Amino acid sequence: MAKQVTQEEVVERLTNGEEVNVIDIRESSEVASGKIPGAKHIPLGQLVLRQDELEKEKRYIITCQTGNRSKAASGILEALGYKVEDMIGGMNNWQGETE
Repeated sequence: MAKQVTQEEVVERLTNGEEVNVIDIRESSEVASGKIPGAKHIPLGQLVLRQDELEKEKRYIITCQTGNRSKAASGILEALGYKVEDMIGGMNNWQGETE
């Protein structure tokens, strides 16, 4: 089971200038309402096909709208050998900036 991370922790890392690699797995219509600055958009259905866009040395934070799909995506990526954290609550509860 992937490690979970809170939105507050993600905001804190961004504020501290840490390297934060966010993957937003929502559909394009959902991402249009705003995503975490710098987040990479890979819809859940394309995750396995586009895994070569990710690096196994990096740690990724996975987010969706409510937190349900990110849990599934985190499991998939973890099984493929990636280091991931699942952002609890998804973008519905995001209080930080969006782009």
